[in-house]
Amino acid sequence: MDENIIDPARTGLLIVDLSNDFLHARGAYARGGQTSADIAALPQRMLPVANALRDKGGWIISAQFTLVPGKDGEPFISPHLKGLRPFLDKGDFAPNSWGNSLVDELQPADLIVEKVAYSAFYMTRLEWLLRKAGIDTLLVCGIVTNGGVASSVRDAHVRDIRTLVLSDGCAAFSSEVHQHSIHDLSTIAKTISCVEAEALISG
Repeated sequence: MDENIIDPARTGLLIVDLSNDFLHARGAYARGGQTSADIAALPQRMLPVANALRDKGGWIISAQFTLVPGKDGEPFISPHLKGLRPFLDKGDFAPNSWGNSLVDELQPADLIVEKVAYSAFYMTRLEWLLRKAGIDTLLVCGIVTNGGVASSVRDAHVRDIRTLVLSDGCAAFSSEVHQHSIHDLSTIAKTISCVEAEALISG
């Protein structure tokens, strides 16, 4: 397959974790003091790519980290995550909530999956949706490069799904960590810029 050609109708833009609770000023992470200018800039950077793919009949896929509530609404939070983000509380990243939803700038998504860990594939219906929609190529963007993005790309790789990582469509809380992660991912997936992605979509 020519790396410089994609079929937009069989291509999905996989947006990893660009949800309100991560990015919005009223979201859980902002309330916890966890913000990043690099992360905040992603929706506007990704919008031209998303619109180009929409115009060509492609798919917008939102993979949204979710904290599933248990009794009394208390969310199930892994000890690892609770240690890193002790501010997470009841109602944060709740299913079907505003905080759990894709940011307004990139709405609407054609396909939505709730994920409970880093990867968009782990214990979700994403692979089934890709098959049903006839999607065989993924353009991957989102946060964080070394977490949800890297895990999703690696899981796509082992499933033989053609995957292209948008190097400036991803970010982490550290630019150094982001750059190292992009370098590592380049061994299993093609890495391209958002401008290059638009050109591929346009043919």
